[in-house]
Amino acid sequence: MTTDTLRLTDCRHRETLRIRWAEVDMQGIVFNGHYLTYFDTAIAGYWRSLALPYEESMKRLGGDLYVKKATLEYHGSAHFDERCTVGVRCERIGTSSMLMRMGLYRDTRLLVGGEMVYVFADPATQTSKPVPGPLRELILGFERGDAVIELHLGDWSDLGPEARSLRHAVFTTEQGIAAALDADGQDPGALHVLMRNRLGQAVATARLLPAVDGVARLGRMAVHARLRSAGQGRRMLHGLLAAARERGDRAVALHAQASAVDFYRREGFAADGAPFQEAGIDHQAMVKTL
Repeated sequence: MTTDTLRLTDCRHRETLRIRWAEVDMQGIVFNGHYLTYFDTAIAGYWRSLALPYEESMKRLGGDLYVKKATLEYHGSAHFDERCTVGVRCERIGTSSMLMRMGLYRDTRLLVGGEMVYVFADPATQTSKPVPGPLRELILGFERGDAVIELHLGDWSDLGPEARSLRHAVFTTEQGIAAALDADGQDPGALHVLMRNRLGQAVATARLLPAVDGVARLGRMAVHARLRSAGQGRRMLHGLLAAARERGDRAVALHAQASAVDFYRREGFAADGAPFQEAGIDHQAMVKTL
């Protein structure tokens, strides 16, 4: 397969972007070199689709990926303010390298095709190493259509250590919420969900408290910072909503941070009362009837 035969439908990962003014010439056409930036941005999205926090995952795998070769083939031009899509496909994995094929499309028309050859190497010496088996299997499985996430429902005694660590990273380290506010004593009686990627890393967690008068309370929704907007929060939410239905709850309520209100609204939650502050962050009470 060459870059001019790569179809958008061949690409499991797709990254949408809009062409910015700073990226075009006086005719409103994208400068040639910016296409490499678009492709590199899409590669970062590819790792999110694999549910891999890149830096942590590479450290766990004992190496890093370095670009050995990058080529572009131009078939057309993107213009200012156009909405385009970059498709990414892993075409081949060798002993220590992998070939990524990419294309930038207007609708389904290929404008620019590209190839990047990455080599897995020791970060200290930058000498090549074999691509680790778990990474190879993850990528090949993703390209086949396999799931990259395992969802686990359980109690605090089983899932607590990993959930606690992830919650600390999101709520305490990232958002500045006091650890004592997170540890409210309700975890042992809650149903917890933990999502692990194919390397066994915990990447998302949440909990569902027992229902009161038929209304369960969902909370402590935390997704790894590098994997947000990749669908993991939605999968986790759906898992807990299904569990609530199965046990006979009639509704699920939550306190949504202001930045997440639109996400929950798209999932069928409705605002319940006026906005308020909790732990110094703007919140909105919301509820969804099951």
